[in-house]
Amino acid sequence: MNKNVARVALGLWIVVIAGCAALGRATFAEPVVRLKEISVTGLGLQGGTLDVRLSVYNPNHFNLDALRMTYKVDVDSVPVGEGALEDRFIVKGGDSSEVRLPVRFTYAGIGVAGQSLLRSGSIDYHVRGDFTVSTPLGRFTRPYTQKGRYNTVTGAKK
Repeated sequence: MNKNVARVALGLWIVVIAGCAALGRATFAEPVVRLKEISVTGLGLQGGTLDVRLSVYNPNHFNLDALRMTYKVDVDSVPVGEGALEDRFIVKGGDSSEVRLPVRFTYAGIGVAGQSLLRSGSIDYHVRGDFTVSTPLGRFTRPYTQKGRYNTVTGAKK
């Protein structure tokens, strides 16, 4: 008799935990990522480095503890750089945080985009990747994407 009660209790416990996890995923709102600024931080013979600053907005009512963030950056449809940010950062509920991504580029890879930037002062960009965040509702890995036009005078426009 006790074995049956224990099995039923274990079964109910598993159902409750699975239900809480599903509810957590349903109530989790995706972070909003926007390009804030791009600046050249280094130039060499083969290429250079960019400092890509993103604004990450947390629409949830709880803090997001970002454990990892991957990224790919395209400029005028040309892949410029990719990588992963392993530094933890926290975005408070209903608030934004700035994230800095170091992006290495080669002149061959960014040539057309650089010419466009020199000619018109603006370029199209696409930043995408995913976040792994820890929340009170569990860990989530979710994609993000942002496209827009970057102008050297006015900054990023969506």
